[in-house]
Amino acid sequence: MQASVSSAVKDQVSAEEWQVRQDLACLYRLVADHGWDDMLFTHLSVRVPGPEHHFLLNPLGLMFHEVTASSLVKVDADGNKVIESEYDINPAGFTIHSAVHMAREDAHCVMHLHTDDGVAVSAQADGLMPITQHAMQIGEIAYHDYEGVALDLDERERIVQDLGSGQFMILRNHGTLTVGASCADAYMAMYYLERACSMQIRALSGAVAINQPPQGSAEKAAEQSKVLFDGTVGPLAWPALLRKMEKLDPSFLN
Repeated sequence: MQASVSSAVKDQVSAEEWQVRQDLACLYRLVADHGWDDMLFTHLSVRVPGPEHHFLLNPLGLMFHEVTASSLVKVDADGNKVIESEYDINPAGFTIHSAVHMAREDAHCVMHLHTDDGVAVSAQADGLMPITQHAMQIGEIAYHDYEGVALDLDERERIVQDLGSGQFMILRNHGTLTVGASCADAYMAMYYLERACSMQIRALSGAVAINQPPQGSAEKAAEQSKVLFDGTVGPLAWPALLRKMEKLDPSFLN
């Protein structure tokens, strides 16, 4: 049955869209493999190649390790299905992701997570602190204040305004968000952001004074690390990540 469903969807989309579907499905599997998923309640999305403002979002009701290229739901900017699907989407996920996709042409992929450490840092008054190399490599990060569960479409313009032209954002008391020109770039950004959050939580739990890096070192690290997030390193790492997920379970490709 899965093979016939996969074939039916593949026959309706371009080769470019099918490749993007496989990349996004792989991204969902990577998040599950890292333990970053929150059952059904976070989202990763990607813009579909072409002039239309269509994007792909996870099907509501599937765990991240179950997502496949063909099960991803294709919707327009208003959340309407473009291709018939047995699945619906999460309205809160649509609010956040549609806001970024519609405002940022460069934001082809958007990741939003609710990890323990990411949410913990989002609840700390100082946010992400430049106390580890990973945090300093990220450089500038945006913040968006909590407004309740993201169901209000009016919140979209405030999310966009707070994110600005950045690639990293912490949603206060809520979680983390990254954008990228591809699944690879958004993943690289999120990998560093989540690692930085975990390192901060561990450092602050040690009940000892935190060593502050020398003045100017954070800015230097951010400048040195731009290649991590600008499309240089992501495409180098992505084939290896695809191979890893395919070795674990190749069903995401269907």
